[in-house]
Amino acid sequence: MPPSPAYRPEPRFFDLGPDYGDAVRPADFPQTILRFRNDRAAGSVGLETLTDAEWIAHFGRFQPLPGQPGPVAMRYHGHQFRTYNPDLGDGRGFLAAQMRDDRGRLLDLGTKGSGQTPWSRAGDGRLTLKGGVREVLAAAMLETLGVPTSRAFSLIETGEALERGDEPSPTRSAVLVRLSHSHIRFGTFQRAAYLGRTDMVEALVEHARAAYHPDVAADDVPGFLRAVVEASARLTARWIAAGFVHGVLNTDNLNVTGESFDYGPWRFLPHYEPGFTAAYFDQTGLYAFARQPEAVFWALTQLGGALKTVAEAGPLTEALNGFGPAYIRELRAAFLARLGVQSLGEAADQRLLDTTLALLREGGEALRWEPLFFDWFGGFASSARALGGPRGKLYQGETFDAFRFALFEHAPDQPERLEHPFFAGAEPEEMLIDEVEAIWAAIGSDDDWGGLEAKLGRLREAGEAWGLSAADSRVAAGRR
Repeated sequence: MPPSPAYRPEPRFFDLGPDYGDAVRPADFPQTILRFRNDRAAGSVGLETLTDAEWIAHFGRFQPLPGQPGPVAMRYHGHQFRTYNPDLGDGRGFLAAQMRDDRGRLLDLGTKGSGQTPWSRAGDGRLTLKGGVREVLAAAMLETLGVPTSRAFSLIETGEALERGDEPSPTRSAVLVRLSHSHIRFGTFQRAAYLGRTDMVEALVEHARAAYHPDVAADDVPGFLRAVVEASARLTARWIAAGFVHGVLNTDNLNVTGESFDYGPWRFLPHYEPGFTAAYFDQTGLYAFARQPEAVFWALTQLGGALKTVAEAGPLTEALNGFGPAYIRELRAAFLARLGVQSLGEAADQRLLDTTLALLREGGEALRWEPLFFDWFGGFASSARALGGPRGKLYQGETFDAFRFALFEHAPDQPERLEHPFFAGAEPEEMLIDEVEAIWAAIGSDDDWGGLEAKLGRLREAGEAWGLSAADSRVAAGRR
């Protein structure tokens, strides 16, 4: 059947022309077993009416959707761990389609593991099934916690045995499709600047401005950078409030809409640890938890450097200097949202932020990150629940008293949320590595997808309780 009337194709990136991407052919996989489809995400772009067979045809075999010209591997460069690499681009993915969602936003369907492209270098262009499952989990948890994120749209097992040096091999393969606000990276601009193509930089700015930041006036390059800075500050603040570590904040992994995507070695904090890293290869802690604001700002300065080829340095520097104040403002707002209380003004909000971090720091390994926000959500109204819960004995002493005073200054925001059954439980939903590995172990050894399906169901419930959107998705555990 055709997509629903709500499906509105609009392949805008393709209008930029061949200088920005290469038409490619997807891999011909030996199998296409549907393992996961995100029905709520599909409904937002008018694709929920596809049958499973049609879904596989479009997102496993990549028959173009109506009104779409076919896949294109996007070209970009980037700094990888602060070393510039001009030999990048979509090496195991492509932009498959663009359409408007039910809010009028231009969204991308992008792939991971869809085969080799001109930018694959020595890679096989594939994705492990475990990597796909991990991305499904990361995106679902981040959406639950209100972090701007791409959504895992589809996961299809592809029947190939992959060899990987950093995990037991051979391992199962998959192709992932993500729904994202944009795949235009900071590195997309860097490539155009590196080539000395000011015409390409100008075209990219105008394209991204019109598509993603239409409130910025045409030809206002510093205004465009300012919008990207603001969006990036909000994203970074939400990561910190969620206790999330992306792991690889290279300039090809940050985009112009301030929405995180491409989840590889991600982790969530078990407890407060500023130096916590997600990637085993991040030996210097460059992208550690507490260094993420620094990493994002550094990446933004590289974007600013690319834009300097078409605009004056002074206004661009002024736009970049807005990151610090925007980040602190957004961090206060993010912690208020996580604690479910209203703003009381800058000074009181900062006091709550400071005392929350102090309590987490003092609590060490005994006080896990996520349970603190669960226990004290809604402020005073949660006192009996928090003090009578499994962590009640941790909530004492001068540091806790300062936190409680700062928290109780703030009125609860939508206190009716506490009536949700989620808050009647003793523990919140977390996404720690042991649980992730257990979910994968059941799939890897016994083809048991029940753990993943149950986890996604609990995350939907948690998202409803927090008052944030959560992916309405289902696991399609087809038999091999």
